[in-house]
Amino acid sequence: MTLCADLRHVIYALSDALDLVGVDDVAHGKRVGIMAAECARVGGYSDEEVSFLFDLGMLHDIGVSSTRTHSHLVETFDWEGSQVHCEVGYALLRGFSPLQPMALPVRFHHTRWEKLVRLDVPPEIKRQANLVYLVDRVDAFSAGHYADNSLLLFTDEIRSKIAEHVGSYFSPELVELFLTASRTEAFWLMLEPRSIQACLNDMQAKSRNYPASTGDLKRLAAIFARIVDAKSPFTAEHSVGVARLARFLAARLGIDAGNCDMLEIAGLLHDLGKLRVPDEILEKPGKLDPNERKIINTHSYETFQILRNIGGFEDIARWAAYHHEEPDGSGYPFHLKADAMPPEARILRVADIFQAMVQLRPYRSGLSDAEVGAFMRELSDAGRVDANIVATLLADLPAARRAACPNCADLLEEAGVAVA
Repeated sequence: MTLCADLRHVIYALSDALDLVGVDDVAHGKRVGIMAAECARVGGYSDEEVSFLFDLGMLHDIGVSSTRTHSHLVETFDWEGSQVHCEVGYALLRGFSPLQPMALPVRFHHTRWEKLVRLDVPPEIKRQANLVYLVDRVDAFSAGHYADNSLLLFTDEIRSKIAEHVGSYFSPELVELFLTASRTEAFWLMLEPRSIQACLNDMQAKSRNYPASTGDLKRLAAIFARIVDAKSPFTAEHSVGVARLARFLAARLGIDAGNCDMLEIAGLLHDLGKLRVPDEILEKPGKLDPNERKIINTHSYETFQILRNIGGFEDIARWAAYHHEEPDGSGYPFHLKADAMPPEARILRVADIFQAMVQLRPYRSGLSDAEVGAFMRELSDAGRVDANIVATLLADLPAARRAACPNCADLLEEAGVAVA
């Protein structure tokens, strides 16, 4: 099977994962993109740059996976440590050629204009970065008014706050551009949920197609896996390990090469939905209470919601979403039974469990071969996982462990993702 997808479509869909970090407000990146593009349009920028600034706004927070960091972004005008996620985003983007032009603007999108203007950076990079910074702060000032639809009552106040920082945080030229663009009610009404979707549809319709190779898709998936795995020190490199082990098992079980590629991508993306889980729940050292468990259990459906919107990812979406389903129907989120689970989904479930057991975590060592073998046999005997897949896993346990727990640098370096 050949995987056919449009890279731009994939990027737009995966940008939803970045917005999940907002937990209760999941449109920050979209609003930043809409405002940046509208300012550029009013300023007479070329159609190409309007489109670029829209995409840049959508992905500007690609270095954010922590809900704590996101709360700073929408609650605080500036804070110590605001540059950290900018450097992370820069490292993620700089080696992936389709997104490489965004790397420097992302790096400097929280740099004050009075400092940025003195850096040896091309003028267009300064303009792009500072415009995104400006409208990013507009969205922070606006955040408290979206839920009750009161934003139009506060637009003069928000415009004045931005004007107060002219020449220090923001370029005088860009402040003037924003003040011109934001005079209209339409500028602010575009930020409402119904309008956001219309803007997304319009921008996607205007965009050129970008047929993606399997290698492009795998590298992009590796970037998003890195974002997910950076969310918690407990899960570092989990997604990469699951992807590698799933591919290893699929090959041993005779799955065709095309589906092995797709399964590897599903493994890289299977935990996207965890970006919406608050940090304190993922990092809780003790047992989760029932409400916390329910919140955790939403993550695989969130993954499905993101991936199902990508043309060509229909199977990938299902396999990734089913990784917590159990053969007797007691899993989640769909409570499927064994006969409704494709072999690839069953493989991913085994890979997910095994990798979590053998990976070194901050609070414990990985299980030994004897321990993990006993654990997997227990799950198999209880009918909670596919017995044939477990038998294949245990037939060459050292090779399975190597697949699940490499240092992961090779795949990440292939994707141009910094591992430091």
